Amino acid sequence: MVKLTGYKKVKTAVFISGTGSNLRSLIKFSKIKNSPISINLIISNNPDAKGLNLGKINKIKKKVFNFKKKLKIENQILSCLKKHEIKLICLAGFMKILSKNFIVKFKGKILNIHPSLLPKYKGLNTHQRALDNNEKYSGCTVHFVNSKLDSGKIILQKKVKISKNETKVSLSKKVLVQEHKLYPKAILKVFNL
Repeated sequence: MVKLTGYKKVKTAVFISGTGSNLRSLIKFSKIKNSPISINLIISNNPDAKGLNLGKINKIKKKVFNFKKKLKIENQILSCLKKHEIKLICLAGFMKILSKNFIVKFKGKILNIHPSLLPKYKGLNTHQRALDNNEKYSGCTVHFVNSKLDSGKIILQKKVKISKNETKVSLSKKVLVQEHKLYPKAILKVFNL
């Protein structure tokens, strides 16, 4: 568990690859009085990620890293995190897999949100896979990141009922609404608040 020191908010980095809708909800959450985190850095592997605009709007530093030379880049990210005194990482639609080396260096301080009820449907294309298997429910999971894909200790989950005529798009929208509520709740739980 992450320890809160005094009443200072914990400096947090959010890693994104796309639109940054979870980033938007985390920024909103970070601004409320009893939030244990402040978002001080946005990191992306995609220079065209729409979510980077949220950095500009909210005056949050942002960095883009090209993951072609993964280990070299991860070391650059680690020194960037150190420079900004980042103590917590929230992965929010970050489409790169972090190495074991990186995860070990930030052990127990990396969270991820995943659009399925883990341990079911790890990895990509979760909504279509849930529909193909005629699941009655899908949902989302916030978990700690370990070196195995989508396998870390589960913090919180939220179930979403799959309707009769559900499509991948409609299910994805339904789950996303819940993701935006679940991530802040999971962070409060991590900090025992």
